[in-house]
Amino acid sequence: MVNLTINKEKVSVKEGTTILEAAKEIGIKIPTLCYLKNVNQTGSCRVCLVEVEGAQRLVTSCNTVVSEDMVINTRSEKVRKARRINVELLLSNHEVTCTSCVRSGNCELQTLSNTLGIIDNIYEKKIVKKPWDINFPLIRDNAKCISCLRCVQVCNNIQNVGVWDTVNSGGKTSVGVYGNKDINDSHCVLCGQCIVHCPVGALRVRDDTEIFRDMLHDESKVTIVQIAPAIRTAWGEDLGISSEVATVEKLITSLRRMGADYIFDTTFSADLTIMEEGMEFIHLLKEGDESKFPLYTSCCPAWVSFIKSNFPNSVKHLSTAKSPQQMFGTVIKEEVAKNMCIDRENINVVSIMPCLAKKAERELPTMKTNGDPDVDLVITTRELARMVKASFIDPAVLEEGQFDRIQGANVGDGTGAGVIFGATGGVMEASLRSVYAILTNEKPDPSKFYNVRPVDGNVGWREAKIDIGDKTLNIAIASGLANARKIVDAVEKGEKHYHFVEIMACPGGCVGGGGQPISHDFEISLFRGSTLYTLDKKADLRFSHENPSIISLYERRPDLVHELHTDHTKWDIPPNPFV
Repeated sequence: MVNLTINKEKVSVKEGTTILEAAKEIGIKIPTLCYLKNVNQTGSCRVCLVEVEGAQRLVTSCNTVVSEDMVINTRSEKVRKARRINVELLLSNHEVTCTSCVRSGNCELQTLSNTLGIIDNIYEKKIVKKPWDINFPLIRDNAKCISCLRCVQVCNNIQNVGVWDTVNSGGKTSVGVYGNKDINDSHCVLCGQCIVHCPVGALRVRDDTEIFRDMLHDESKVTIVQIAPAIRTAWGEDLGISSEVATVEKLITSLRRMGADYIFDTTFSADLTIMEEGMEFIHLLKEGDESKFPLYTSCCPAWVSFIKSNFPNSVKHLSTAKSPQQMFGTVIKEEVAKNMCIDRENINVVSIMPCLAKKAERELPTMKTNGDPDVDLVITTRELARMVKASFIDPAVLEEGQFDRIQGANVGDGTGAGVIFGATGGVMEASLRSVYAILTNEKPDPSKFYNVRPVDGNVGWREAKIDIGDKTLNIAIASGLANARKIVDAVEKGEKHYHFVEIMACPGGCVGGGGQPISHDFEISLFRGSTLYTLDKKADLRFSHENPSIISLYERRPDLVHELHTDHTKWDIPPNPFV
């Protein structure tokens, strides 16, 4: 233990503790901007400066380790003035457009500036703008970048993709795409984790809300909306509504008031994806060729892009099943449209998703039929919240609506298995429930597969062994692309052998997606995930193969099964130059 004094208060902390963490232990808050614990501790923003007795200069508390008998002052006039000057300097290079910025009200620089009482800035404005393709799902505004390097560190260390880097040198150093490439020529997989960790509005999702509004008011077309399982855990956060009040039923009513014609739960097509992936896995098991394993799940488009860019030799192990979003679009335009006697071109399918990679997925050539996309638009959770606000709807006081069901078109029902699709381990657990039941003709207790769930917040890389009949299956799950890299690398080198592997690009799964509300609480994805598991436990049906809508669909349209699969080799993404 190390003994020191902070603001005249004695404190004893473990050796290796930083000043920032030591102060936090006794309830002393030191402001930060670029800091992300265990990810970015460069001290580049100079906001966390403190005064250390005997030191010639102020030191950055986020990366200065405490020492015995150190005496620290976090509130001296020297510290206060230095912090203010540093924030003013950041503002001089930052395009301040708070009234039209998507991060207004949730911007760390804005909050810090207000806290320090900065009203006027004596420093000359020097704004550097750079061109960007505004049609790309991820938008970067260099004029708002404060060069905190969070995006660089998250992309490198958490996701291990390496899209962002520092470019130029000296006073012209800034953040940009690695190798000074155009973003369209990069190996970005659109996980969006750089966006949710950016402290300002320098990174954002392409805004498609006006397109959605036009669809909602176009009386010549039918607008059908699907809501992903992860949305129900978070959609109220940006509206200031608790998760208990912000039920999915109130979201349904909100969307109806906005003009949606039909609203469905993506848990229906999640169940469908589970069945298709599950049957694919069963086929491999019966075939008995161990060289064809593992089967990698394919429901996460950022992960699919990642494996194509980083491990092209392993693409053959991806499930060919489409994601739930795309299966829903296929069923709506190939089955529901016929049932309703409407041409597919006269239906707009809109997805409410926690993910910006879904925006790119729907645009793939393999996700279109005769040039018509199966899904016409994707709106993230954050975009949805802005639309609810702009419609002056107060969901908290609304009555609860119900999802639509179209009789004769086999669309509507979802199970608890489909709900947990949005949490790390959920896809694997849901698949194993039905795979076990189909192979053994015995309905297992759902709790039999709880060992694939994250334990004690560990959502990184988890392994399990599952006995089904006389077969022992090696199972693995991972969230976060750095963990995905470790798994695939180990498999390719022959160090690991798995039969079934679930990968989610975002830490915690879809609940921690790049399109979800931005939170400074690093445990939020665990809380959101637990909400989905609670809903599963309360569900009347917890097995995908028991979903009556799925059973009816297979009976009515067995020919549709082919349309629920895709060819991952029919489109390209630039290879990762680091591989």
